[in-house]
Amino acid sequence: MLTKEQLLAIKDLQKKCEQNESFQLKLNWDMLASREDNERNDFFHYEAGQLTGFLALYNFGNKYELCGMVDPDYRRKGIFTELFSKAVTELKNRKCNQLLLNAPAESKSAKAFLQQAGCDYYMSELQMKWSGAPLEKDESVLVRCSEPRNLVDEIQLEVRCFGFTEQEATEFVNRIRKVGNELFYMIEREGKTVGKMRVDRNKGESWIYGFAVYPEHQGKGIGRSALTNIIVQERELGNDIFLEVESKNVNALKLYQSIGFQAFHVQDYYEYQL
Repeated sequence: MLTKEQLLAIKDLQKKCEQNESFQLKLNWDMLASREDNERNDFFHYEAGQLTGFLALYNFGNKYELCGMVDPDYRRKGIFTELFSKAVTELKNRKCNQLLLNAPAESKSAKAFLQQAGCDYYMSELQMKWSGAPLEKDESVLVRCSEPRNLVDEIQLEVRCFGFTEQEATEFVNRIRKVGNELFYMIEREGKTVGKMRVDRNKGESWIYGFAVYPEHQGKGIGRSALTNIIVQERELGNDIFLEVESKNVNALKLYQSIGFQAFHVQDYYEYQL
């Protein structure tokens, strides 16, 4: 577990870095705040007792993502290269299959490092905020809290919609259920489980993650109805609603835009060959 002092130092460093280049870092704070002790996923560099460099690893079942930062006043001293080298060594020991480095699209310093490290562009992810007109619930589609009996469906939806192996999906679902603060929902139509999603509520914001509908039930308006129902639910709480989508996922992007989501930030992902 990261200590309260470490988390505060990371937040202060993040704020300084973002103000320096006017971008947003994706540090997955829900995961940072609920780290387990059995793996080393966070790497620190200090100068005179001050945190000047930080790098974090995040496991998403079939891949690892990496995000880090260095104090603008301490750049060009090899700090990030040192942290990155330690993280790569750790992942090689774990026999990691894929590593994606996450960087704000606007960050010139990140792009310089990625080019130097020999990373290849992989994809871009849009962060979107709902700002559409009021919506009405569709009673034909039910979005309800997940129950223990739904664990099989949660795992199979990760396998069939996100490309996980069964083992990867099982480990991923069990881990996020254990350490996360998210709300888990199942999507039903005519009494049959057809999909899932998770919602993370924090400080007046509701972020939607893991939204998936079984392939054989796609194209029937179920996803639109389920998304509409969760938007109505979260708006009744007074929350702003956000989600993330890969820019190449054209069908999902069109759905989100048609309901009223608008992109406000772009994160680029680059693949590093381990």
